[in-house]
Amino acid sequence: QVQLVESGGGLVQAGDSLRLSCAASGRTFSNYTMGWFRQAPGKEREFLTIVWGGGTTIYADSVKGRFTISRDNAKNMVYLQMNSLKPEDTAVYYCAARRSWFGGSSPGDYDYWGQGTQVTVSS
Repeated sequence: QVQLVESGGGLVQAGDSLRLSCAASGRTFSNYTMGWFRQAPGKEREFLTIVWGGGTTIYADSVKGRFTISRDNAKNMVYLQMNSLKPEDTAVYYCAARRSWFGGSSPGDYDYWGQGTQVTVSS
């Protein structure tokens, strides 16, 4: 069983930056695909970015160039650096893990989820 705990959300102004963190339990963390998703009220969960076990990263077009995912396998941590935030980035942000070296963009592909952290961007 893997537990994921997100932190770092909050209320910021448009143009600001935030760094989200995800702490993961489990001995085989380095073999997992780790991802970030978000969900705004009344909308479906949206793929943002993933990092494979080997370090390959994939981004959604909506965040490419603004968001950066990284992982520290020694600390069992995944991060999401978010720059140039916009009001439309307001959502609950979730960390997810897939028991595989590779992963895709579908939420259904992921085996474990954190509880989410709220990010609110004011205009």
